[in-house]
Amino acid sequence: MSAPFLLGVATGPTSRKLVNDCLQQLGSVRGKYQLGFVYASDTLSEDLEDILGRLKQETGIQEWMGTLGIGVCGTGAEYYDEPTLVVMLADIDAKKFSIIGTNDINEEKLLEEVSSYCKDELPHVGIIHGDPSNPATPNIIEKISEAVPSAYLVGGLTSSHSENYQIANEIIKSCVSGIFFSPEVSTIIGHTQGCTPLDQQHVITKAERNLLIELDGRPALDVMRDDIGEVLAKDLNKIAGYIFAGMPIEFSDTGDYLVRNLIGFDEEEKLIAVGDYLYEGSKFMFCRRDGNSAREDMLRMLSTMKSRLQSKPHGGLYYTCLGRGRYQFGDDSEELKMIQDELGDFPLVGFFANGEIFHNRLYGYTGVLILFN
Repeated sequence: MSAPFLLGVATGPTSRKLVNDCLQQLGSVRGKYQLGFVYASDTLSEDLEDILGRLKQETGIQEWMGTLGIGVCGTGAEYYDEPTLVVMLADIDAKKFSIIGTNDINEEKLLEEVSSYCKDELPHVGIIHGDPSNPATPNIIEKISEAVPSAYLVGGLTSSHSENYQIANEIIKSCVSGIFFSPEVSTIIGHTQGCTPLDQQHVITKAERNLLIELDGRPALDVMRDDIGEVLAKDLNKIAGYIFAGMPIEFSDTGDYLVRNLIGFDEEEKLIAVGDYLYEGSKFMFCRRDGNSAREDMLRMLSTMKSRLQSKPHGGLYYTCLGRGRYQFGDDSEELKMIQDELGDFPLVGFFANGEIFHNRLYGYTGVLILFN
């Protein structure tokens, strides 16, 4: 009896060798698997179409999804600085999933694909990839969630120094792609933050677009200085990459929040520029990014997911922020090893994203884990 999921991981100088090595690890699979996930280093962007073609030809599998990443990951390992290909095959009946994606710049065609699938199925999970260079991507994700209210959307935005290619049975660019699963495909989904809130929540009392003017009726910069402490407040140039904006999600029963960058300060006017639109009356807080809090929250997520498992997962997908991994956990694949240590050895693939999707929203500095059980 074949394993429900298979993994192939290869690093090397040429795309041909990468595919050959992955195929050798996968073994004889023709006719046994219906779905493939593939994630490739962004340095392989020019070869991605050939890679996909060979995988289809050699495995007989025609249904594939994936994307490029500046870093990619496999079971217990992270790969950054050399061309890497990670492939996972899944024995999931083709009637239980549907891949969406189009190269038509008109998003309506993509939404038509989504609506067409939902006439016959009410999917419960959608795994989504998007192009971060397309300013419409967040809006498209929102429209997909509105079109498929039954689906819990998760995933990640492509990260690449070159082209932002995705795979949805073909090479996709400049849009959003993904896969929907029917309720018959059992999944467990977890989410972990990489930043910890400082002090108290505030209320935005004055803002214009992305400019934060007042919190709790006080100048925003004065409030931030109080929250971050005297040492950091002396030199705001030193808080880049350490202090962030936190935007609590309304009606969240888990205290969830979105993290956004602080992109500038006006010390004379006491304003703060934030990497997102701000709305008066909304909650706001400042957050600290550090490895210890990220590890603690990662362990919390893994413990919660483990308690919901009846046995070792059959397979998994992990989408984590480019700012995590070696920059937050350490150089020796510590983030992926935590998953392996807590949940055991099982096929897992994923990539380091330019933004993470969880419960239909776009996050930063987080990790999203999907387990098939």
